[in-house]
Amino acid sequence: MKSSSMNTHLGNVTIDAGVVRQYAGSVAVECFGIVGMANVNVKDGLVKLLKINAADLSRGIQVIFGEDNKITLNFHIIVAYGVSIQAVVENLISNVKYKVEEYTGVEIGKINVYVEDVKVID
Repeated sequence: MKSSSMNTHLGNVTIDAGVVRQYAGSVAVECFGIVGMANVNVKDGLVKLLKINAADLSRGIQVIFGEDNKITLNFHIIVAYGVSIQAVVENLISNVKYKVEEYTGVEIGKINVYVEDVKVID
């Protein structure tokens, strides 16, 4: 599904996957240790670092609305060299789960994180 729909006493609310993707991206880049999002070209197997700006926040993130109306998020990230990948990923999952659920009112079912590269920060 490309959107989530909920019924309220005032009517229906539909949330597009792009809205969730953009918000989740803005939360992700605030997390310590994340250098940027990775744009994965499946055809070539190439990973490209996307600079952190408003246009690219949603790239590297896939949003899937399940039949149970829960969200699955897939993040493709690039982390800073020298930080604990486990700590960065745990922080990312915790922050995104809390903030996206608060923002949308829709439960997060699963967050998958793919660390695509490690970069040295100048």
